[in-house]
Amino acid sequence: MSDAADVYDVIVIGAGPTGENVADRTVAAGLSTVIVERELVGGTCSFWACIPSKALLRPNAALAGAREVGGAAEAVAGRGLDAAAVLARRNGFVSDWQDAGQVEWLDSAGIDLVRGHGRLTGPRQVLVGDRELTARHAVAVCTGTGPLLPSLPGIEEVRPWTNKEATDAQRVPERLAIVGGGVVGTEMAAAWGSLGSRVTLLMRGERPLPRLEPFAGDLVARALGAAGVDVRPRTSVAALRREPSGAVTLTLEGGEELEADEVLFATGRAPLTGDIGLETVGLEPGSWLEVDDTLLVKGVAGEWLYCAGDTNHRAMLTHQGKYQARVAGAAIAARAKGEPLDTRRWGRHAATADAAAVPQVVFTHPEVGAVGLTAAEAQRSGRRVRVVDVGMNAVGGAALYADGYEGQARMVVDLDRGTLLGATFAGPGVGELLHSATIAVAGEVPVDRLWHAVPSFPTLSEVWLRLLEAYRG
Repeated sequence: MSDAADVYDVIVIGAGPTGENVADRTVAAGLSTVIVERELVGGTCSFWACIPSKALLRPNAALAGAREVGGAAEAVAGRGLDAAAVLARRNGFVSDWQDAGQVEWLDSAGIDLVRGHGRLTGPRQVLVGDRELTARHAVAVCTGTGPLLPSLPGIEEVRPWTNKEATDAQRVPERLAIVGGGVVGTEMAAAWGSLGSRVTLLMRGERPLPRLEPFAGDLVARALGAAGVDVRPRTSVAALRREPSGAVTLTLEGGEELEADEVLFATGRAPLTGDIGLETVGLEPGSWLEVDDTLLVKGVAGEWLYCAGDTNHRAMLTHQGKYQARVAGAAIAARAKGEPLDTRRWGRHAATADAAAVPQVVFTHPEVGAVGLTAAEAQRSGRRVRVVDVGMNAVGGAALYADGYEGQARMVVDLDRGTLLGATFAGPGVGELLHSATIAVAGEVPVDRLWHAVPSFPTLSEVWLRLLEAYRG
């Protein structure tokens, strides 16, 4: 039996951004909440992903931006990044991997913290070490994901980098091989290449960023190549070995050997649910947790177990996990108080955006921003669509932004409803364009009404006018 001090309205397992937001929302609704964390409060995003990776990427984007503007280019001619200064700045953003500031925020919000590995032991019960916590209303699993490494000969002895080592390394490897052409692979190729590594990017597909519009991957591949990255499509690794010298030899399919000082595998993620007691509530350990739109886990009786963030495999992005956390927190509070839930499409207790309006920015140089469906996804859905493409260089603001600006924009329109299904922008600085597209998609704004949303001159956002002009013909 739990001590009275260990009984809470809500228990959250995992103190990353998603878990923190679930706890914040439930405490704000008047529910006592405890959060359980086995590593650092703030989670992977704060210490080994979003924050440190963008700290590594931003200096190169700033320097590249200067090099692309006459007058500024002459001022920085021949100058490269100070790698030690970049790494030191990155260390500052992650507080040297200390979470005191995050813990202070929990205290200020009235959220209790229990450190240790949390495991379910039955309905509404969580064991942390020898301490048993009980939830009156809800347990939320927000444990996130870990790197998924392929089963290859020699991979264990090589001890490859994952996202953790790629974002917390304190020295620049002379040669870095990266396996995987997704977001992590391309961003880390850009970051470490800018710091002086000779980077080789190996990917199975035709181009990087395969889940985005093809033109975006092509543009990023060209830019990486121009920056000195050896981009190798249609390439797979067959085996690895660590040499006595410390170098890594990768044997590629076909027999070619590639030597590097370190190898980063960015080949996917797996849910961190293998040792959290899922079997005690009738679920499969190690599985993704399937949820409904209120983030309630399916297959568990009693409406008490929730899952928000990457672990439910709906939309594996930090901002989307935080969005789910806000929905889950509202749903937990409503059920706890016996209030009716609004689960209509776009309702307060429905994570509709997970399927309809997921935004994402890839922070390479150039950037890629996308929201909603790609053209291929929209066409596969059976809708009648029209795809509109314009070059970003058709916008006066692009020429002012950078000499020889190169980029492309696309919008995908549902012809029957007259609304935007998706949009993608590729080019320097386009990440800040994305929220306007997200509003248009999530708000299901008629394209005819967008004609009256006048973009300021001379900005990159005038690309909206060019898209709409092309759509109208």
